Amino acid sequence: MSKQTPPLIQMLGQLIAAPSISSTTTEHDMSNLAVITLLAEWLDNLGFKTEIMPVPGYPGKANLIATLGHGPGGLVLSGHTDTVPCNDELWKSNPFRLTERDNRLYGLGTCDMKGFFPIAIEAARKFINTPLAAPLIILATADEESSMSGAQALVDAGKPKARYAIIGEPTEMTPIRMHKGMMMESIRITGSAGHSSDPSLGANALDAMHAVLSELVKYRNHLQQNYQNSAFSVNVPTLNLGCIHGGDNPNRICGQCELEYDIRPLPGMGLSLLREDITRRVRPIEDLFNVKIDCRPLFPGIPSFETDKNASLVRMAEQLTGHTAEAVAFGTEAPFLQSLGMETIVMGPGSINQAHQPDEFLALDQITPTVDILTQMIQRYCVEVQKENTGV
Repeated sequence: MSKQTPPLIQMLGQLIAAPSISSTTTEHDMSNLAVITLLAEWLDNLGFKTEIMPVPGYPGKANLIATLGHGPGGLVLSGHTDTVPCNDELWKSNPFRLTERDNRLYGLGTCDMKGFFPIAIEAARKFINTPLAAPLIILATADEESSMSGAQALVDAGKPKARYAIIGEPTEMTPIRMHKGMMMESIRITGSAGHSSDPSLGANALDAMHAVLSELVKYRNHLQQNYQNSAFSVNVPTLNLGCIHGGDNPNRICGQCELEYDIRPLPGMGLSLLREDITRRVRPIEDLFNVKIDCRPLFPGIPSFETDKNASLVRMAEQLTGHTAEAVAFGTEAPFLQSLGMETIVMGPGSINQAHQPDEFLALDQITPTVDILTQMIQRYCVEVQKENTGV
């Protein structure tokens, strides 16, 4: 074991002490380079070949691809380096200092998901002097919590290449083989203002928005009548009307109004087709109310994700954890890695119930079992590769 790479808990402490918030709000958004640099140094010391990959168009943001061994196939252990913003005053301890109490490790990102990296590195240490038949790749991405720009940059670059991928999001080590997609969309209506005493003096954007809202509710009903998947606790696609802004005074015809909403599509529902459906449904409202309607995504979106229940990686994860693979409503980077040709699951320590909350924590008793499971995964997919075609 390299003396230059710290023990697991010390690694986690250093990662927590390196703030890496990503946010759609400029004043909260930070670089993730401090985290990437730490991981690259530790993995380089262990003999990994490390590549720091700047994210195009996002200054101060980078991915890390660290590879042990070479050749085709192999296993990716992947996580994102960023966290959501936090309210320091709501925490019982400093969110940027790792704090142990009640058999838990507290700090921003402990479970979502900086804690996965030291655990993955601890499992990887066991194979430093073992000949690998296929490579082990530790992947660290940028901006999962905001734009998915890091994952998209990987897709655009066509790397890394491997056969299997485990994304260590907090699932309490229950394997996840399906999740819904996520779209955040805007509909902006531009009318014309005028004196409210005479409606003919303007074109009321709020009146038009009322018609748009009715059309969206009808479309939601249509989706839920035609798409269901019993693997999900909420077994239908959802369309949430999130926030609306418009007008400036009660005695003035509303000249502009904007709605922001989200859709959580089921696997098999394409984002672009959903956008096309909505645009087609609301477009006639323009002529009806003499307004201009602009439909646009607030970010590119996260596709839905599904790995076959009989896939090798799913069966192996079920065998090692004792949990049947499940489906979740939240989105991850899984569809991006899957699009690179990897059989992919989501599985990591910690609970999603602690993510994005004050006093986020990782339970100490989840660390050793997770190291053991990842060790067995590395053994199976990087050392015993000849078993790939014979089942688990």
